[in-house]
Formats: sequence, C-alpha cells, structure tokens
Amino acid sequence: MSDGFKNYITPAGFRRLNEEMTRLWKVERPQTVTTVSWAAGNGDRSENGDYIYGKRRLREIDRRIRRLSKSLDSAVVVDNVGKNHDRVFFGATVTYRRENLDQNEVTIVGIDELDTGGQRISWRSPLATALLKARVGDIVTLRTPGGSEKLEVLGVRYDPQS
Repeated sequence: MSDGFKNYITPAGFRRLNEEMTRLWKVERPQTVTTVSWAAGNGDRSENGDYIYGKRRLREIDRRIRRLSKSLDSAVVVDNVGKNHDRVFFGATVTYRRENLDQNEVTIVGIDELDTGGQRISWRSPLATALLKARVGDIVTLRTPGGSEKLEVLGVRYDPQS
C-alpha cells in the first residue's frame, strides 16, 4: 500500500481476493463486454440502456480489478494458524470483556478482509492496537475519541479461516 504501512493479510483473505479477481476477470468482465458489444451494434448509443449501463458496469469491474491487483501485489501473507501463541498477534481470534461486562469476540485481520458485522477487524484499528501482544488475563486500555475503556482479555486462539 502506498500509505507506508504493510498490507498484512491472512491466507484465507488472500485466497478470497484472488478468487474475486479471477471471477471478475474471467466471468463477469467477458459477459459485460459481450453485452456492451451487442448493444453497440443496435444503433443509437445515447438512448440504449444496455450500452449505457453495461459501460458503467465495465468501468466498475475494471476499477475493482485494479484495486484487487494492487492489494494482492502488496500483500504480505501472515499465517499464525496452528501456532501455539499465548499472546495476541495478527490473525488471532480474541475474546474480551468490556467494563460493562459485555463479552465480545473479534478476529484481527488485514484491511482488505474486514466485515460489516465487526467480527473481523483491521490490525490497524484502535481495538486491535489495544489487544495486540496482550495475554489471557491482561487488562488493556482501548483509546478512542470518546475516551478510554479497560478491556480484559479472556481468550486467544488461532483458527483456520474460511
């Protein structure tokens, strides 16, 4: 990545990005090109929905392919699965308890592997930064713009990711 940080990624994340790139390049893009070519042969392109939306979709596919290509080229695959770490490192699934006694579980992954549910978090996030290198039983401080909060690390494991 051009921002000076390493682009760490789990083996499963690398595989998913590769599969998406292959699907876009070998399936979706050729289908879209075929549709656009067919639509272009139908005459007036200014009012041809298949042509207009096909070209837009083609630009989206090409933009995503460029992004995936850059991510994959700069990726540093880190595989901690199966290693017996008693500390939190990249790829760890961490169970922790907040001050309000809510118990949560997150997996620390690369920036290209995040999910919207918050189960997989970036190793650069404030939560991951607080948890990294902690051991079971440690109390760590999560610093956020809203203030600080104490978290207790309850468990650390390294599961194979799908």
